Amino acid sequence: MSPDLALSLGPLHVEQVYEQVARRIMQDIRAGLLAPGQRLPSERELARQMEVGRSSVREAIGVLQVDEIVETRPGSGSFVALDAPERLRAEPSNVLLTHDASPFAVLEAREAFEPAITRLAAMRRRPDTFAERLLNDMERLSDPANPEERGIWSDADRLFHRQIGAMTGNPVVVALYDQVAEIMNQPLWRRLRDDSLAEPGRMQIHIAEHRMIYEAVTEGDLDAAELYARLHIRRVRRYMGLADRTRADE
Repeated sequence: MSPDLALSLGPLHVEQVYEQVARRIMQDIRAGLLAPGQRLPSERELARQMEVGRSSVREAIGVLQVDEIVETRPGSGSFVALDAPERLRAEPSNVLLTHDASPFAVLEAREAFEPAITRLAAMRRRPDTFAERLLNDMERLSDPANPEERGIWSDADRLFHRQIGAMTGNPVVVALYDQVAEIMNQPLWRRLRDDSLAEPGRMQIHIAEHRMIYEAVTEGDLDAAELYARLHIRRVRRYMGLADRTRADE
């Protein structure tokens, strides 16, 4: 193998399902099958047509919103942006290059390991001033329609879960939570999380769950800490519309 050929090779990226769905929608826009201003089929219909789960469709719509290819109007649905064809022609190679982690995959992994790690934190039974400050920050914010408040709340949320990992005192756990916190700062995650928090009352429910998790950890209640963490993640998955990967009949 020549040196030039070796240098031209790099790691392969295996597209996630949501990326494949987003790419198909972009192809239809380029081909004129979806016109500027046209309403997209419902998530259920897109999932049926593409034979994928609605979670993947929701993630695909989210990343297209981030790239301003699609815009969503509350109560009306998702529409092709008026300048979407021009955007795709001007920067055809830049869309989907970020390869954000699938929020579904993040939550699936968190549900697998986070309850056990929260139980481990409860074994240490120690208060944490930074976690308490993050809880106070979340509790004083109550308007999900305010972008500034929503941004502060989202940062406090991801750092709170990272801090629960830090309360185990285990550096390997801390490194794992650092990676999760970084993923939860990606544009696709933030977009879907913002959509979830826009529903009245949801922010307050999450705040209450965070408080229950923290108190169970500091009181050394292992079973409660594990249970509250599991129930919280399951609720987040439901609210974000990422509860499972079933087909269009979910």
